[in-house]
Amino acid sequence: MAHGSDSTLRFLGAADTVTGSRYLVESGDRRVLIECGLFQGYKLLRDRNRLPFTVPPESIDAVVLTHAHLDHSGYLPALVRDGFAGPIYSTVGTAELCSLVLPDSGHLLEEEASYSKKRGSSRHANPRALYTAADAVRSLESFRVRDFDQELDLGPSLRATFIPAGHILGAAQVRLDVAGSAVHFTGDLGRADDPLMKPPRALGAVDVLVAESTYGDRKHAGADPEEELGAVIRRVAQRGGVVMIPAFAVGRSESVLLHLSRLRAAGSIPDIPIYLNSPMAIDASEIYRRHAEEHRLTPDEFRDMYRLATLVHSVDESKLLNLRGGPMIIISASGMLTGGRILHHVIAYGSDRRNAIILTGYQAGGTRGAALLRGEDHLRIYGRDVPIKAEVVALGSMSAHADSDGVIEWMRAAPRPPAMTYLTHGEPASADTLRVRIKRELGWNARVPEHLESIDPAHPR
Repeated sequence: MAHGSDSTLRFLGAADTVTGSRYLVESGDRRVLIECGLFQGYKLLRDRNRLPFTVPPESIDAVVLTHAHLDHSGYLPALVRDGFAGPIYSTVGTAELCSLVLPDSGHLLEEEASYSKKRGSSRHANPRALYTAADAVRSLESFRVRDFDQELDLGPSLRATFIPAGHILGAAQVRLDVAGSAVHFTGDLGRADDPLMKPPRALGAVDVLVAESTYGDRKHAGADPEEELGAVIRRVAQRGGVVMIPAFAVGRSESVLLHLSRLRAAGSIPDIPIYLNSPMAIDASEIYRRHAEEHRLTPDEFRDMYRLATLVHSVDESKLLNLRGGPMIIISASGMLTGGRILHHVIAYGSDRRNAIILTGYQAGGTRGAALLRGEDHLRIYGRDVPIKAEVVALGSMSAHADSDGVIEWMRAAPRPPAMTYLTHGEPASADTLRVRIKRELGWNARVPEHLESIDPAHPR
């Protein structure tokens, strides 16, 4: 199907928010989607997931995916269900992690729809899940894996290459050669000093850069995350409390366990029970174990991490934790308190001052995690207001994203400035703050694109 002869890059998501990464590249008769993420957080953004896709899904020739987090991959089941029949290209690690996160996402969406139907809390008489677990499983059949640095032929004038990004297992930057222009997508950039993942590869010579700006307006705390984590655990354990750690099942759970393992080995935290209550995180650990070349962990460290925690598999085991009481530590998804088993633990323990909730990653606006950061003393969970009297601690030092300084230093290594840098995947203040730094400190052209804006990669503006 011909889409015109000119090359275009269109920002279908993440152009005014930190979620929903979607970029449509058209060149000659080819139409390729880079990223296929869910919009999350504010209802205004989540409603975008319900709109018809900007172009007919069946007209898209291929999807190229940077990594497995839902804000980059989570719309794939709906795209496939609605007619996309091409390949989804990713690294091996990303494909394996998507086999966990996408069906889990479908399951949670079905649960939410069922709950809305029972409560009558939807504006629709018969609320439907955005997609189902079965839709997600079907979408996995479309995955085609490629190694890092292996050139991928997407058509006569389109080639892509996966480049290590750090961040989480399998995460890639994508270099796309479009009709003679090199367009580089960062995906999510990891940290140079991440204790779990290796650093992102330096930026090469590119014509157009599409860079994430999640932490564009802030710098990570200089504190040692283990010291911060240890201090919270010691004081909560002393008062007999429960430490709840909402953690992304992919990436963050592993980091938390690594820090806890080192703290326990050093005798820096008391010997209280630790529970990993996330079947997906348990399954992800095996994927991390198989791909040791991508992370910094030794086999001994990996073994010690998973010996440390009691792995919770069944729903009944999860419910028993809510009756057990402290002192104990519970690590459970989801990281922004948008769903999952952690919500039941917050209902059980959030109203007790002896307990604590530790936030270890970015909290998108409109999520319960962001509400806690604002100091809200109630959370709306399953149709009721749950009082929050537990201590709330945000550990910015545990983020798996490069901060503002980290992104600038990563860019500084480029052999020449791109003709234009587009800042996406950040809240407006974050993206614009990073734009100013790039122009002042690097002297580069940089701007924040508008939602649904189209540009010509050969003549960026």
